[in-house]
Amino acid sequence: MYPRDLSSHTAYEAGRGIEEVARELGLDPDSLVKLASNENPLGPSPAAVEAIREHADRVHTYPKASHADLTAELAARWDLDPNQVWLANGGDGALDYLARTAIDPGDRVLVPEPGFAYYGMSARFHHGEVTTYPVSKAEGFEQRARKILADYDGQRIVYLTSPHNPSGSEIPVAEVETLAERTEEDTLIVVDEAYGEFAESPSAVSLVETRDDVAVLRTFSKAYGLAGLRLGYALVPEAWADAYARVNTPFAASEIACRAGLAALSDTEHVERSVALVQAGRDRICERLDAPTWESAGNFVLAEVGDASDVAKRLRERGVIVRDCTSFGLPECIRITCGTEEETRLAITECNEVLRGAT
Repeated sequence: MYPRDLSSHTAYEAGRGIEEVARELGLDPDSLVKLASNENPLGPSPAAVEAIREHADRVHTYPKASHADLTAELAARWDLDPNQVWLANGGDGALDYLARTAIDPGDRVLVPEPGFAYYGMSARFHHGEVTTYPVSKAEGFEQRARKILADYDGQRIVYLTSPHNPSGSEIPVAEVETLAERTEEDTLIVVDEAYGEFAESPSAVSLVETRDDVAVLRTFSKAYGLAGLRLGYALVPEAWADAYARVNTPFAASEIACRAGLAALSDTEHVERSVALVQAGRDRICERLDAPTWESAGNFVLAEVGDASDVAKRLRERGVIVRDCTSFGLPECIRITCGTEEETRLAITECNEVLRGAT
């Protein structure tokens, strides 16, 4: 007995964790700074932590009420009907729900390259076929409808990322609308706004209100600091709303995740502090790093450093973990998450030392 043929499936390569690197180098984990996974350096909202403690003794019950409460709160926030909010086990869970809803075996999807590997993974899990469009470094990672349409050929889903990972570039809402208008009637445009809180541009959710072919993905992992709880959601057209009950995993968003999410939504001060810290960090990296960088609307900055694997290795030895972007097809680039003021300053100093060839 063997699993089905998975040879065409690519594995998702997550950023390396502090404990893993510490064991490898024989270092104290507390001496390392991790700026590789785009996590919130301020941690979760204190209100979310309190909610976790308060509801810990209720995890023997299914999250029926908390799921409904969080759905209603998000619907009110985005001015949508609650049925248009699909809670999931992280943003990747929401991607799976959309794939289950849209993809028949053999359907094709169009994904950005470089980009989040799970777009293609999810499509293949559902027996879809993956095609790509370039988000080119040579063109400053610019995202425009005309460039995506050059590789569009009737695919069932077109995935967009705004802000884009790993570059931080955005696609304006007007361009998303143009893309939706110029693709076929049965093509769904999925806009991944996992880093949307850090961007100043409007959300594509406005299109969800008026169209039946645009869905938006959001997460609590980044600005809200709840990555370890795995909580995300999709905002879908009204015509899609009743599909959720047919495709979702029962109670995929846990009681603790839902309660923490509700508390985090109410803590606007924590989100504002997180966003301000990122904005300052992005400016500092771009101004002071001795390497070319790209303007970013995410909580990270992409930098061209030469041999990214070597630079990342030497930085690890100095106690700073960054993302080697070789797995994104950018072997000359690293991605630096904006940390605390002290962490970001340390990363810049150490990276500049490495780039100067210091030992």
